[in-house]
Amino acid sequence: MVLPTNTQSRPTTSVPQDVDVTFEYQAPKAKSVYVAGSFNKWSTIANSLTRDAQGVWKTSIRLRPGRYEYRFYVDGKWTDDPKAKERTPNGFGSQNAVLNVRS
Repeated sequence: MVLPTNTQSRPTTSVPQDVDVTFEYQAPKAKSVYVAGSFNKWSTIANSLTRDAQGVWKTSIRLRPGRYEYRFYVDGKWTDDPKAKERTPNGFGSQNAVLNVRS
């Protein structure tokens, strides 16, 4: 039996779905909070967070599934994420938070 060319089976590829990831940082007295990491080439100005009435800073970033490292940049100083479940040394004497994004 011969199948017409337009109905031959082709391998299917699943494309990973981007995921909205919310970053939060508690700092009621801070003037500015940014998140910098491997997802934005460690830019300290690319992803700003917005403070709510309770002093929690938040932003959402759409990321592809994968492993990312990040830190917060608060009022011009690198700061750890106290809620990070995983960390890794960063070569500067401190640690980066690790984020594993899954679709």
